[in-house]
Amino acid sequence: MLRMLFPKLLVAGALGMFTATAATAHHGFSWAEAEQIELTGTITEISFAPPHPSMQVQAEDGVWTVELSNPGKTQRSGFVEGVASVGDAVTLIGNRSKDRDELRMKAVRVMVGNKTYDIYPERIQTN
Repeated sequence: MLRMLFPKLLVAGALGMFTATAATAHHGFSWAEAEQIELTGTITEISFAPPHPSMQVQAEDGVWTVELSNPGKTQRSGFVEGVASVGDAVTLIGNRSKDRDELRMKAVRVMVGNKTYDIYPERIQTN
């Protein structure tokens, strides 16, 4: 019985490790550069759906995918549905993708109108 169960346990364990690694890589900052940039543009799409809110922003150099934090952390910053809409001008501070061909960033601060939302206040770099 143990002989039959052992291969299944190995597969389940390996699958669990893969899933945990993939989730960490996707949701962390490991894919992004350490230096932060400022991005200014217009919101063309916005979503507050899990696993993390995001938006598409039309900037001078193209359309950027901007990832925020998980829904709870994003809401705690005050950045909730209704504070920003498609067509709004936005300025973002965050870490861009290490892949320079990819227009993607993880935002730590979002500014819409005269309001500032610090999504990751502990990560904001000041000069």
